[in-house]
Amino acid sequence: MTETPVLSIRSWIREALLGYAFWCLFQGLAPIIWFFPLNELELSGYEAFAVCLLSPCILGITAFKRFFSQRYSMALLRLIAIAGLGSFQCPSTISRLIVLCAGLASSLIVLAASITSKNQLKRHTTAWGLILGLLTFVSVRVWFLSFVPTWWNDTWNSITVAFGIIATIDKIASGEDSEPKSNEKDVYNRNCLIMGCGLGTMLFQTQLLLGESSILSRWTIKEYPDPGPQPFPHGALIIFTLLIGVFLIWNGIFRRSKLACIVYTISFFILYYFPRTTGFSAGLLVILYTFLVWPEILDDLTTSRAASTFVIGAIVYLIEIFFSVWTVAYNFVPGGVFTRERTHVLIGIMTATLSLYVLTGKDQKKNNSPAMILNAKGSRGTTKHASSSLMIICILLLLFGFGGFFYRLPNQEFNHPPKEHPNANFTAAIWTYHFGYDNRGWPSLERTKTLFDKIDADFITLLESDASKTFLGNNDLGLWLSEKMGMYVDFGPSTKDHTWGNLILSRYPIVKSKHHLLPSPEGELAPAITATVNMSGNFIDFVVTHMGNDRDVLDRKLQAEVLSKELKKATNPVVFLGYVTSAPQSREYLQLIEKGNVKDIDSTDMDRWCEYIMYRGLRRLGYARISNGGLSDTEIQVAKFQIPESKNFKDNDKLITNPSKIERINRFNPSFGEFSHGHNWIVDHRYHMSTPKYFLP
Repeated sequence: MTETPVLSIRSWIREALLGYAFWCLFQGLAPIIWFFPLNELELSGYEAFAVCLLSPCILGITAFKRFFSQRYSMALLRLIAIAGLGSFQCPSTISRLIVLCAGLASSLIVLAASITSKNQLKRHTTAWGLILGLLTFVSVRVWFLSFVPTWWNDTWNSITVAFGIIATIDKIASGEDSEPKSNEKDVYNRNCLIMGCGLGTMLFQTQLLLGESSILSRWTIKEYPDPGPQPFPHGALIIFTLLIGVFLIWNGIFRRSKLACIVYTISFFILYYFPRTTGFSAGLLVILYTFLVWPEILDDLTTSRAASTFVIGAIVYLIEIFFSVWTVAYNFVPGGVFTRERTHVLIGIMTATLSLYVLTGKDQKKNNSPAMILNAKGSRGTTKHASSSLMIICILLLLFGFGGFFYRLPNQEFNHPPKEHPNANFTAAIWTYHFGYDNRGWPSLERTKTLFDKIDADFITLLESDASKTFLGNNDLGLWLSEKMGMYVDFGPSTKDHTWGNLILSRYPIVKSKHHLLPSPEGELAPAITATVNMSGNFIDFVVTHMGNDRDVLDRKLQAEVLSKELKKATNPVVFLGYVTSAPQSREYLQLIEKGNVKDIDSTDMDRWCEYIMYRGLRRLGYARISNGGLSDTEIQVAKFQIPESKNFKDNDKLITNPSKIERINRFNPSFGEFSHGHNWIVDHRYHMSTPKYFLP
């Protein structure tokens, strides 16, 4: 076997950048496709763009395989792939989707052609480039609080594209894409069906758990006071697990172990069924196993039928990611009744296909296969395929990820003004957030922070907030907002609980909470949180929820009954912030008001449908409705309350709209305009719907 040249650190940095570009494109596809059915609440037809994942099928045609194996053809494909990264700056959602799909399709053809090339160096750099790119992808997201900088804003997108262009030009100039002339017949060592199933599961499983360091915490999160391991600092254990994986791969310890396969399968189900530390620890084993299998599968891909294996892999990946969507969106898709809340079935499929691949393979080291051995250290005369520079790059990339955690130390307590009498007032807000994407499909976090800084809310509940799911980008909205806004966060029901999410942010410590999965026999699973917050010694209870769809009448009836019981048994002053999907004076509304023993913040406001604010044991000061500003399809509702000094107090009943008669400290921010009737259709945040209103004795 010909010795593979030892590459320089510069070459490995280039490969890491190219690998990172692949993972950015791959991760970016699902969220932008999801944008369309999200707005229509049904299949939109744009899901067909996922066909770009089948692009390697073109390599099944001999003429195209020869064409795309040539140096200049590869150069063209690489440049198209980098252009796909620039899709973020396209003027419309559909143009962004088209350009991204073109880039991903080109990137997959490059990957398939390169990993099965007769050029040993080309195979070697492609395989390790994919692994280095994954390490880069995970580490860089730590610094961006779970987000991918490529898809964050125009500045970081341009920086990524610039580095991608530099790396691509350097790759083209190196001549490593040249294909040697050879009359040797291709040797295929594995069944392409089994290989494809393994590849598809690996791609999905990597996205599901390994694409971001906070995902595992959100799978195993529970209520306060013991929520379990948190994204910070426990997310650093994911980086540490990958570091262990690098050393195991380097020393060739993992070789298709049956015991490891059994442990992986059991651990995956423990992760699913057990919360907190038990589930988190099992998840670390699943992540370690996933990372260890990557070199094995890349090794096998070098002697596979590129077209067949990658197409089967893409189909398996699509089946698994659509299955994951169907487990949550079952109320809006055909056949949802069969997939409803059945993630355990998906896990069974994943563990079965990956175990089948691992256990039916042969150890290349023992069988002298022509496949490139990815055991970096080598043993007993095997060719040394990786230099010390490769090991250095792996370690540096992971240390870069650790740096993102150390940069955020120390984890100080938030220092907010105490709530003391006579100004023991607080502001609460509710918003249906649409997973952190605006109405055009671009991230809205920075604009959200600006919005809430102006609102000056002490307590916020965000609905449709669980973007930690694979098809939503694995973005942790709670992590980003809590750290940037200096607020405590309760993520709500975990990512594996099949809801759309319901988190709370509080400037003051969350003493205790309880997560609820409300009765939902007909429709989507409705989440809720009951929480107690310590506002400088004043304990306030909050009940927040996203009730079911308006067409699911039985669901809303049962959900209102549960929520009213939670409201009634609250022992402290209580605030209800809920998405009720019912009109004022409806059955659900009256159930909450009468059985929950609460008051509407403004019973005269009859033009509401979704969001409601109710309360008990507090003195109301003000109520405002703020237009969504293009960041969501739902307005923000805000209420100001005063914490009474004693239980014997009289509520404010006089309604006024002139802020000059209100103490400045109790006024709403004038930057949103003045009192305004009707809807605000301007793409900006403005008071509307006959608010803001104030209440006096």
